[in-house]
Amino acid sequence: MNYEIKQQDKFRFIEEGEGEPLVLLHGLFGALSNFMDLIEHFKKNYKVVVPMLPLFDLDIFHTSVGGLEKYVQKFIETRGYKNIHLLGNSLGGHVALVHILKHPEKIKSLILTGSSGLFENGMGDSYPKRGDYEYIKKKTEVTFYDPAKATKELVDEVFEITSNRIKVIKIIALAKSAIRNNLGEELSQIKQPTLLIWGNNDTITPPFVGREFNRLIPNSELHFVDKCGHAPMMEVPDEFNKILDGFLNKMKQPAESVA
Repeated sequence: MNYEIKQQDKFRFIEEGEGEPLVLLHGLFGALSNFMDLIEHFKKNYKVVVPMLPLFDLDIFHTSVGGLEKYVQKFIETRGYKNIHLLGNSLGGHVALVHILKHPEKIKSLILTGSSGLFENGMGDSYPKRGDYEYIKKKTEVTFYDPAKATKELVDEVFEITSNRIKVIKIIALAKSAIRNNLGEELSQIKQPTLLIWGNNDTITPPFVGREFNRLIPNSELHFVDKCGHAPMMEVPDEFNKILDGFLNKMKQPAESVA
């Protein structure tokens, strides 16, 4: 499925459908392909928006979770979105958390899946190994419960990124920034309804991380998905969309009128 990549100022993004904005933030090795099933399903009722996060385009001093959040904030301002359902996977979830803590006013709900921000198993000190295709293939497979989900196309994308020395430096900078930026003490400030969708077999942000987010974010609900790793929206899209549908439909229900 090919979507038109739109451009406004420095921002490149996909915008499909009409309705309240459902803004999707991808992770460190994320791409549009991560969200294909989600876009197709939700564009019928929402304005589904995927900004291309400038993971490799910021200067090294701003290549951080905070730098990406500032980019997202400017993007939302430029586009004039409000009543936003903000969804983030992995590093994208971390960026979403920093954003809602700094700028809660335009966010209607928060959805996190495999998010960093509390704990994550990093890629290891030796990561990323440049030029070792088999190593990159194995590291990509770890993202999923079913290694076959790490298609050749996906592995090729990651391999291309990790073959570029400047991109590798920026990946390491972002990974270190995510580890340093622990939000545990701030999560109680989040007032918006929050949905947590976690793979039971996630080895990067294991199930206990989802439970800890659930404990720390006051108005949150947690759903585990079996036979699923770090990217539920890719690995089990039907189940993911069903859980998200249920959550978003609750937002549409009018509050009970007071007699």
